[in-house]
Amino acid sequence: MERNNRKSRVGVVVGDKMHKTILVRVDRQIMHPIYGKAIRRSKKYVAHDEKNECKVGNTVRIVETRPLSKTKHWRVVEVLSTGEE
Repeated sequence: MERNNRKSRVGVVVGDKMHKTILVRVDRQIMHPIYGKAIRRSKKYVAHDEKNECKVGNTVRIVETRPLSKTKHWRVVEVLSTGEE
């Protein structure tokens, strides 16, 4: 059985100090309920990087997975772009 119902996010790597673990910031925009202004909200996810290939500034796609530690419930699927571009 294929698992297509996993959540997926695209974000920017903001931390890579841990072994096989990265910190990914995911930005989203919401509309203010009263004023209608677009507000930027962000959240940080701890993700598993098996190959230790992600660096700060990379744009990555992460998907939901089983709990790997107390805070790590996401893993890196692909690196979309590097920070040098």
